Amino acid sequence: MEEIYQQLGISKEVFQYGQKFEALLEGRFREIDKTAEYNQLKVLKAMQAHKTSAECFMGSTGYGYNDLGRDTLEDVYAHCFGGEAALVRPQITCGTHALALALMSNLRPGDELLSPVGKPYDTLEEVIGIRPSKGSLAEYGISYRQVDLLEDGGFDYDGIRKAMNGKTKLVTIQRSKGYQTRPTLSVERIGELISFVKEINPEVICMVDNCYGEFVERREPLEAGADMIVGSLIKNPGGGLAPVGGYIAGKKECVENAAYRLTSPGLGKEVGASLGVTQSFYQGLFLAPTVVAGALKGAIFAANIYESLGFPVVPNGTESRHDIIQAVTLKSREALVAFCKGIQAAAPVDSHVTPEPWAMPGYGDEVIMAAGAFVQGSSIELSADGPLREPYAVYFQGGLTWYHAKLGILMSLQKLYEAGLLVLHGTSKIN
Repeated sequence: MEEIYQQLGISKEVFQYGQKFEALLEGRFREIDKTAEYNQLKVLKAMQAHKTSAECFMGSTGYGYNDLGRDTLEDVYAHCFGGEAALVRPQITCGTHALALALMSNLRPGDELLSPVGKPYDTLEEVIGIRPSKGSLAEYGISYRQVDLLEDGGFDYDGIRKAMNGKTKLVTIQRSKGYQTRPTLSVERIGELISFVKEINPEVICMVDNCYGEFVERREPLEAGADMIVGSLIKNPGGGLAPVGGYIAGKKECVENAAYRLTSPGLGKEVGASLGVTQSFYQGLFLAPTVVAGALKGAIFAANIYESLGFPVVPNGTESRHDIIQAVTLKSREALVAFCKGIQAAAPVDSHVTPEPWAMPGYGDEVIMAAGAFVQGSSIELSADGPLREPYAVYFQGGLTWYHAKLGILMSLQKLYEAGLLVLHGTSKIN
Protein backbone atom coordinates (compact mmCIF):
# COMPACT_ATOMS: atom_id res chain seq x y z
CA MET A 1 0.00 0.00 0.00
CA GLU A 2 2.79 2.41 0.89
CA GLU A 3 4.42 1.69 -2.47
CA ILE A 4 1.36 2.64 -4.55
CA TYR A 5 1.00 5.88 -2.57
CA GLN A 6 4.66 6.64 -3.24
CA GLN A 7 4.05 6.11 -6.96
CA LEU A 8 1.38 8.82 -6.72
CA GLY A 9 3.82 11.23 -5.06
CA ILE A 10 3.15 10.67 -1.35
CA SER A 11 6.35 10.42 0.65
CA LYS A 12 6.91 7.78 3.31
CA GLU A 13 6.76 10.41 6.05
CA VAL A 14 3.39 11.82 4.92
CA PHE A 15 1.87 8.36 4.35
CA GLN A 16 2.84 7.13 7.80
CA TYR A 17 1.60 10.35 9.42
CA GLY A 18 -1.80 9.80 7.84
CA GLN A 19 -1.97 6.12 8.74
CA LYS A 20 -2.00 6.71 12.49
CA PHE A 21 -5.08 8.94 12.19
CA GLU A 22 -6.96 6.47 10.02
CA ALA A 23 -6.52 3.80 12.69
CA LEU A 24 -7.83 6.16 15.39
CA LEU A 25 -10.98 6.99 13.38
CA GLU A 26 -12.28 3.46 12.76
CA GLY A 27 -15.07 3.69 15.34
CA ARG A 28 -16.27 7.04 14.07
CA PHE A 29 -16.25 5.81 10.49
CA ARG A 30 -18.53 2.92 11.50
CA GLU A 31 -21.09 5.43 12.82
CA ILE A 32 -20.98 7.30 9.50
CA ASP A 33 -21.64 4.02 7.70
CA LYS A 34 -24.71 3.41 9.88
CA THR A 35 -26.14 6.81 8.91
CA ALA A 36 -25.40 6.05 5.26
CA GLU A 37 -27.25 2.74 5.56
CA TYR A 38 -30.29 4.47 7.07
CA ASN A 39 -30.35 7.13 4.35
CA GLN A 40 -29.80 4.56 1.61
CA LEU A 41 -32.89 2.70 2.76
CA LYS A 42 -34.82 5.98 2.99
CA VAL A 43 -34.02 6.78 -0.66
CA LEU A 44 -34.86 3.25 -1.74
CA LYS A 45 -38.20 3.41 0.07
CA ALA A 46 -39.08 6.68 -1.68
CA MET A 47 -38.22 5.24 -5.11
CA GLN A 48 -40.33 2.16 -4.47
CA ALA A 49 -43.24 4.14 -3.05
CA HIS A 50 -43.52 6.18 -6.25
CA LYS A 51 -43.09 3.19 -8.57
CA THR A 52 -39.85 4.24 -10.24
CA SER A 53 -39.67 2.23 -13.47
CA ALA A 54 -37.45 1.83 -16.52
CA GLU A 55 -39.88 4.09 -18.39
CA CYS A 56 -38.88 6.92 -16.05
CA PHE A 57 -35.45 7.04 -17.73
CA MET A 58 -36.78 7.80 -21.23
CA GLY A 59 -36.56 11.59 -20.94
CA SER A 60 -38.22 14.24 -23.08
CA THR A 61 -37.49 17.09 -25.49
CA GLY A 62 -39.22 20.29 -26.51
CA TYR A 63 -41.89 21.37 -24.07
CA GLY A 64 -41.45 18.25 -21.96
CA TYR A 65 -45.17 17.69 -21.47
CA ASN A 66 -46.13 14.52 -19.57
CA ASP A 67 -42.55 13.65 -18.66
CA LEU A 68 -43.11 10.64 -16.41
CA GLY A 69 -39.52 10.42 -15.21
CA ARG A 70 -39.27 14.11 -14.31
CA ASP A 71 -42.57 14.15 -12.44
CA THR A 72 -41.86 10.89 -10.60
CA LEU A 73 -38.39 12.08 -9.59
CA GLU A 74 -39.90 15.22 -8.07
CA ASP A 75 -42.29 13.04 -6.06
CA VAL A 76 -39.32 10.93 -4.92
CA TYR A 77 -37.41 14.03 -3.79
CA ALA A 78 -40.43 15.37 -1.90
CA HIS A 79 -40.93 12.01 -0.17
CA CYS A 80 -37.25 11.56 0.63
CA PHE A 81 -36.80 15.05 2.12
CA GLY A 82 -40.17 15.23 3.89
CA GLY A 83 -41.89 17.86 1.71
CA GLU A 84 -45.24 18.27 -0.01
CA ALA A 85 -43.66 18.92 -3.42
CA ALA A 86 -40.34 19.37 -5.17
CA LEU A 87 -38.86 21.00 -8.26
CA VAL A 88 -35.85 19.05 -9.60
CA ARG A 89 -34.66 20.37 -12.94
CA PRO A 90 -31.60 20.49 -15.21
CA GLN A 91 -32.68 24.03 -16.10
CA ILE A 92 -31.55 25.09 -12.59
CA THR A 93 -27.89 25.70 -13.32
CA CYS A 94 -26.31 25.72 -9.85
CA GLY A 95 -26.94 26.20 -6.14
CA THR A 96 -26.87 29.99 -6.39
CA HIS A 97 -29.44 29.85 -9.19
CA ALA A 98 -31.67 27.57 -7.10
CA LEU A 99 -31.47 29.95 -4.13
CA ALA A 100 -32.11 33.01 -6.30
CA LEU A 101 -35.10 31.24 -7.84
CA ALA A 102 -36.55 30.34 -4.45
CA LEU A 103 -36.11 33.89 -3.13
CA MET A 104 -37.31 35.78 -6.21
CA SER A 105 -40.39 33.60 -6.58
CA ASN A 106 -41.53 33.86 -2.97
CA LEU A 107 -40.77 37.53 -2.28
CA ARG A 108 -42.57 40.57 -3.69
CA PRO A 109 -41.71 44.30 -3.83
CA GLY A 110 -42.01 45.76 -0.34
CA ASP A 111 -41.15 42.49 1.39
CA GLU A 112 -38.08 42.08 3.56
CA LEU A 113 -35.63 39.18 3.65
CA LEU A 114 -33.95 38.37 6.97
CA SER A 115 -30.84 36.29 7.58
CA PRO A 116 -30.61 35.43 11.30
CA VAL A 117 -27.30 33.57 10.84
CA GLY A 118 -25.10 36.39 9.59
CA LYS A 119 -23.77 37.15 6.14
CA PRO A 120 -24.74 34.67 3.43
CA TYR A 121 -22.38 32.94 1.00
CA ASP A 122 -20.49 35.35 -1.27
CA THR A 123 -22.44 34.62 -4.46
CA LEU A 124 -25.74 35.52 -2.75
CA GLU A 125 -24.54 39.05 -2.02
CA GLU A 126 -25.29 40.07 -5.60
CA VAL A 127 -28.58 38.14 -5.63
CA ILE A 128 -29.73 40.08 -2.57
CA GLY A 129 -28.14 43.37 -3.59
CA ILE A 130 -25.62 43.66 -0.75
CA ARG A 131 -23.21 44.18 -3.62
CA PRO A 132 -25.12 46.02 -6.38
CA SER A 133 -25.92 43.81 -9.36
CA LYS A 134 -28.42 43.84 -12.22
CA GLY A 135 -31.63 42.01 -11.37
CA SER A 136 -30.96 41.82 -7.62
CA LEU A 137 -33.73 41.66 -5.04
CA ALA A 138 -32.85 45.23 -4.08
CA GLU A 139 -33.65 46.41 -7.62
CA TYR A 140 -37.14 44.96 -7.18
CA GLY A 141 -37.74 46.83 -3.94
CA ILE A 142 -37.07 43.88 -1.62
CA SER A 143 -35.12 44.96 1.45
CA TYR A 144 -32.67 42.91 3.48
CA ARG A 145 -31.35 42.81 6.99
CA GLN A 146 -29.25 40.35 8.93
CA VAL A 147 -28.53 39.41 12.51
CA ASP A 148 -25.06 38.08 13.14
CA LEU A 149 -24.40 35.02 15.26
CA LEU A 150 -23.07 35.56 18.75
CA GLU A 151 -19.37 35.16 19.48
CA ASP A 152 -19.92 31.57 20.62
CA GLY A 153 -21.83 30.70 17.44
CA GLY A 154 -25.23 30.88 19.12
CA PHE A 155 -28.31 32.64 17.78
CA ASP A 156 -28.90 36.24 18.85
CA TYR A 157 -32.54 35.70 19.75
CA ASP A 158 -33.01 39.24 21.10
CA GLY A 159 -31.53 40.67 17.91
CA ILE A 160 -33.74 38.45 15.74
CA ARG A 161 -36.87 39.49 17.61
CA LYS A 162 -35.98 43.17 17.13
CA ALA A 163 -35.15 42.68 13.45
CA MET A 164 -38.44 41.01 12.55
CA ASN A 165 -41.21 43.39 11.57
CA GLY A 166 -44.36 43.61 9.49
CA LYS A 167 -42.37 43.51 6.25
CA THR A 168 -40.44 40.34 7.12
CA LYS A 169 -41.70 37.77 4.60
CA LEU A 170 -38.90 35.22 4.37
CA VAL A 171 -36.12 34.07 6.70
CA THR A 172 -33.12 32.44 5.03
CA ILE A 173 -31.00 30.04 7.05
CA GLN A 174 -27.68 28.93 5.59
CA ARG A 175 -26.91 25.49 6.97
CA SER A 176 -23.27 25.36 5.92
CA LYS A 177 -20.62 27.91 6.82
CA GLY A 178 -19.83 29.34 3.38
CA TYR A 179 -16.57 31.30 3.37
CA GLN A 180 -16.70 31.75 7.13
CA THR A 181 -15.30 29.82 10.05
CA ARG A 182 -18.51 29.65 12.05
CA PRO A 183 -20.10 26.31 13.01
CA THR A 184 -22.33 24.53 10.52
CA LEU A 185 -25.90 24.30 11.78
CA SER A 186 -27.32 20.92 12.74
CA VAL A 187 -30.88 20.05 11.77
CA GLU A 188 -31.76 20.20 15.46
CA ARG A 189 -30.43 23.76 15.82
CA ILE A 190 -32.15 24.82 12.60
CA GLY A 191 -35.40 23.46 14.04
CA GLU A 192 -34.93 25.48 17.23
CA LEU A 193 -34.37 28.66 15.22
CA ILE A 194 -37.41 28.02 13.03
CA SER A 195 -39.59 27.42 16.10
CA PHE A 196 -38.49 30.76 17.52
CA VAL A 197 -39.24 32.60 14.25
CA LYS A 198 -42.65 30.93 13.90
CA GLU A 199 -43.59 31.91 17.46
CA ILE A 200 -43.07 35.55 16.47
CA ASN A 201 -44.87 35.21 13.12
CA PRO A 202 -46.21 31.84 11.92
CA GLU A 203 -46.72 33.23 8.40
CA VAL A 204 -43.03 33.90 7.74
CA ILE A 205 -41.50 31.51 5.21
CA CYS A 206 -38.43 29.73 6.60
CA MET A 207 -36.04 28.69 3.83
CA VAL A 208 -32.92 26.60 4.42
CA ASP A 209 -29.93 26.67 2.10
CA ASN A 210 -29.29 22.94 2.36
CA CYS A 211 -26.16 22.84 0.18
CA TYR A 212 -23.51 20.36 1.43
CA GLY A 213 -25.84 19.06 4.16
CA GLU A 214 -28.04 16.47 2.44
CA PHE A 215 -27.74 12.92 3.89
CA VAL A 216 -25.16 13.93 6.50
CA GLU A 217 -27.79 13.37 9.19
CA ARG A 218 -30.81 11.10 9.28
CA ARG A 219 -33.22 14.05 9.22
CA GLU A 220 -33.48 16.96 6.80
CA PRO A 221 -34.58 20.53 7.66
CA LEU A 222 -38.13 20.08 6.30
CA GLU A 223 -38.62 17.52 9.06
CA ALA A 224 -37.58 20.20 11.57
CA GLY A 225 -40.14 22.76 10.43
CA ALA A 226 -38.60 24.46 7.38
CA ASP A 227 -41.03 25.55 4.67
CA MET A 228 -38.51 25.16 1.86
CA ILE A 229 -35.06 23.67 1.32
CA VAL A 230 -32.80 24.42 -1.62
CA GLY A 231 -29.74 22.71 -3.04
CA SER A 232 -27.59 21.76 -6.01
CA LEU A 233 -27.46 18.41 -7.78
CA ILE A 234 -23.72 18.71 -8.36
CA LYS A 235 -23.33 18.60 -4.60
CA ASN A 236 -24.60 15.89 -2.23
CA PRO A 237 -27.91 14.69 -3.72
CA GLY A 238 -26.55 14.21 -7.24
CA GLY A 239 -24.19 11.54 -5.99
CA GLY A 240 -21.50 12.61 -8.45
CA LEU A 241 -23.56 11.40 -11.42
CA ALA A 242 -25.91 14.34 -12.02
CA PRO A 243 -24.26 16.48 -14.73
CA VAL A 244 -26.20 19.65 -13.83
CA GLY A 245 -29.27 20.75 -11.91
CA GLY A 246 -30.76 21.97 -8.67
CA TYR A 247 -33.77 21.35 -6.47
CA ILE A 248 -36.31 23.14 -4.31
CA ALA A 249 -38.48 21.06 -1.98
CA GLY A 250 -41.03 21.88 0.67
CA LYS A 251 -44.52 23.31 0.87
CA LYS A 252 -46.53 23.02 -2.32
CA GLU A 253 -47.18 26.76 -2.63
CA CYS A 254 -43.49 27.66 -2.26
CA VAL A 255 -42.48 25.09 -4.88
CA GLU A 256 -45.23 26.15 -7.29
CA ASN A 257 -44.11 29.77 -6.99
CA ALA A 258 -40.59 28.69 -7.92
CA ALA A 259 -41.84 26.65 -10.88
CA TYR A 260 -43.76 29.61 -12.30
CA ARG A 261 -40.67 31.78 -11.96
CA LEU A 262 -38.41 29.15 -13.56
CA THR A 263 -40.64 28.72 -16.62
CA SER A 264 -43.57 31.11 -17.02
CA PRO A 265 -46.83 32.12 -15.34
CA GLY A 266 -49.45 29.65 -16.49
CA LEU A 267 -46.89 26.96 -17.34
CA GLY A 268 -45.03 26.17 -14.12
CA LYS A 269 -44.04 22.53 -13.59
CA GLU A 270 -45.86 21.30 -16.70
CA VAL A 271 -43.00 22.20 -19.02
CA GLY A 272 -39.26 21.61 -18.95
CA ALA A 273 -37.64 18.85 -20.96
CA SER A 274 -35.35 16.44 -19.12
CA LEU A 275 -33.03 16.12 -22.15
CA GLY A 276 -31.64 12.67 -21.38
CA VAL A 277 -30.29 13.34 -17.87
CA THR A 278 -33.09 11.68 -15.91
CA GLN A 279 -31.36 8.35 -15.32
CA SER A 280 -28.26 10.06 -13.91
CA PHE A 281 -30.51 12.08 -11.57
CA TYR A 282 -32.15 8.91 -10.23
CA GLN A 283 -28.97 6.88 -10.02
CA GLY A 284 -27.06 9.76 -8.44
CA LEU A 285 -29.73 10.17 -5.75
CA PHE A 286 -29.61 6.42 -5.09
CA LEU A 287 -25.83 6.52 -4.60
CA ALA A 288 -25.79 9.82 -2.71
CA PRO A 289 -25.89 8.46 0.88
CA THR A 290 -22.80 6.30 0.25
CA VAL A 291 -20.96 9.07 -1.60
CA VAL A 292 -21.71 11.55 1.20
CA ALA A 293 -20.37 9.04 3.74
CA GLY A 294 -17.04 8.90 1.87
CA ALA A 295 -16.85 12.69 1.76
CA LEU A 296 -17.59 12.90 5.50
CA LYS A 297 -14.79 10.47 6.30
CA GLY A 298 -12.42 12.61 4.25
CA ALA A 299 -13.48 15.77 6.08
CA ILE A 300 -12.97 14.18 9.50
CA PHE A 301 -9.60 12.77 8.42
CA ALA A 302 -8.54 16.26 7.28
CA ALA A 303 -9.73 17.88 10.51
CA ASN A 304 -7.73 15.50 12.68
CA ILE A 305 -4.54 15.74 10.64
CA TYR A 306 -4.46 19.52 10.29
CA GLU A 307 -5.55 20.14 13.87
CA SER A 308 -2.64 17.99 15.05
CA LEU A 309 -0.29 20.27 13.10
CA GLY A 310 -1.52 23.40 14.84
CA PHE A 311 -3.90 24.76 12.20
CA PRO A 312 -7.32 26.01 13.38
CA VAL A 313 -10.03 23.78 11.89
CA VAL A 314 -13.84 24.07 11.82
CA PRO A 315 -15.33 21.68 12.79
CA ASN A 316 -12.57 20.34 15.00
CA GLY A 317 -11.47 16.73 14.97
CA THR A 318 -14.05 15.50 17.49
CA GLU A 319 -17.16 17.64 16.84
CA SER A 320 -20.34 16.19 15.35
CA ARG A 321 -20.71 16.77 11.59
CA HIS A 322 -23.60 18.51 9.86
CA ASP A 323 -22.15 19.10 6.39
CA ILE A 324 -19.27 17.76 4.28
CA ILE A 325 -17.14 20.94 4.35
CA GLN A 326 -13.93 21.14 6.33
CA ALA A 327 -12.44 24.59 6.93
CA VAL A 328 -8.72 24.83 7.66
CA THR A 329 -7.20 28.22 8.47
CA LEU A 330 -3.81 28.19 6.76
CA LYS A 331 -2.80 31.78 7.67
CA SER A 332 -0.88 32.60 4.48
CA ARG A 333 -1.46 32.94 0.76
CA GLU A 334 1.39 30.50 0.08
CA ALA A 335 -0.12 27.78 2.25
CA LEU A 336 -3.59 28.23 0.74
CA VAL A 337 -2.22 27.90 -2.79
CA ALA A 338 -0.07 24.89 -1.84
CA PHE A 339 -3.05 23.09 -0.29
CA CYS A 340 -5.14 23.59 -3.43
CA LYS A 341 -2.26 22.41 -5.63
CA GLY A 342 -2.25 19.18 -3.64
CA ILE A 343 -5.98 18.61 -4.15
CA GLN A 344 -5.61 19.24 -7.88
CA ALA A 345 -2.64 16.89 -8.13
CA ALA A 346 -4.73 14.10 -6.58
CA ALA A 347 -7.55 14.43 -9.13
CA PRO A 348 -8.45 11.86 -11.80
CA VAL A 349 -9.12 14.70 -14.27
CA ASP A 350 -6.69 17.58 -14.95
CA SER A 351 -4.21 16.44 -12.33
CA HIS A 352 -1.46 17.90 -14.53
CA VAL A 353 -2.72 21.49 -14.31
CA THR A 354 -1.93 24.05 -11.60
CA PRO A 355 -4.78 26.02 -10.00
CA GLU A 356 -4.29 29.79 -9.81
CA PRO A 357 -6.29 32.49 -8.00
CA TRP A 358 -8.62 34.55 -10.22
CA ALA A 359 -11.52 36.97 -10.09
CA MET A 360 -14.43 34.53 -10.38
CA PRO A 361 -17.89 35.90 -11.27
CA GLY A 362 -20.01 36.47 -8.18
CA TYR A 363 -17.11 36.80 -5.72
CA GLY A 364 -15.72 39.97 -4.14
CA ASP A 365 -12.13 38.68 -3.79
CA GLU A 366 -9.82 36.55 -5.86
CA VAL A 367 -10.63 32.88 -5.32
CA ILE A 368 -8.53 29.77 -5.88
CA MET A 369 -10.35 26.56 -6.72
CA ALA A 370 -8.99 23.06 -7.14
CA ALA A 371 -11.34 20.55 -8.71
CA GLY A 372 -10.27 17.88 -11.16
CA ALA A 373 -13.83 16.69 -11.56
CA PHE A 374 -15.83 14.63 -14.04
CA VAL A 375 -18.54 17.32 -13.82
CA GLN A 376 -17.32 20.91 -14.01
CA GLY A 377 -17.65 22.62 -10.63
CA SER A 378 -18.96 19.50 -8.90
CA SER A 379 -18.16 19.93 -5.21
CA ILE A 380 -19.35 16.49 -4.17
CA GLU A 381 -16.24 15.43 -6.06
CA LEU A 382 -12.88 16.08 -4.44
CA SER A 383 -12.40 19.84 -4.36
CA ALA A 384 -11.01 22.71 -2.32
CA ASP A 385 -11.35 26.44 -2.61
CA GLY A 386 -10.97 29.66 -0.69
CA PRO A 387 -10.86 33.43 -1.09
CA LEU A 388 -7.43 35.10 -1.12
CA ARG A 389 -8.03 37.15 2.01
CA GLU A 390 -7.31 36.92 5.72
CA PRO A 391 -7.24 34.51 7.49
CA TYR A 392 -6.50 32.46 4.34
CA ALA A 393 -8.88 29.63 5.14
CA VAL A 394 -9.35 26.77 2.70
CA TYR A 395 -12.64 24.90 2.37
CA PHE A 396 -12.20 21.24 1.50
CA GLN A 397 -15.11 19.04 0.50
CA GLY A 398 -16.14 16.01 -1.47
CA GLY A 399 -14.60 12.82 -2.69
CA LEU A 400 -16.76 10.29 -4.53
CA THR A 401 -15.02 7.62 -2.46
CA TRP A 402 -13.29 7.71 0.92
CA TYR A 403 -10.10 6.46 -0.70
CA HIS A 404 -9.94 9.38 -3.10
CA ALA A 405 -10.66 11.86 -0.31
CA LYS A 406 -7.83 10.28 1.71
CA LEU A 407 -5.39 10.66 -1.18
CA GLY A 408 -6.42 14.30 -1.63
CA ILE A 409 -5.73 15.16 1.99
CA LEU A 410 -2.39 13.38 1.96
CA MET A 411 -1.43 15.18 -1.27
CA SER A 412 -2.36 18.57 0.22
CA LEU A 413 -0.17 17.70 3.19
CA GLN A 414 2.62 16.64 0.83
CA LYS A 415 2.62 20.01 -0.98
CA LEU A 416 2.78 21.95 2.28
CA TYR A 417 5.54 19.65 3.52
CA GLU A 418 7.57 20.05 0.33
CA ALA A 419 7.17 23.84 0.51
CA GLY A 420 8.59 23.85 4.03
CA LEU A 421 5.37 25.21 5.52
CA LEU A 422 5.01 22.49 8.13
CA VAL A 423 6.88 19.71 9.88
CA LEU A 424 5.29 16.40 10.73
CA HIS A 425 5.83 16.14 14.46
CA GLY A 426 2.82 18.15 15.52
CA THR A 427 3.87 21.77 14.98
CA SER A 428 3.23 24.16 12.13
CA LYS A 429 5.88 26.56 10.83
CA ILE A 430 3.26 29.28 10.34
CA ASN A 431 1.85 30.40 13.68
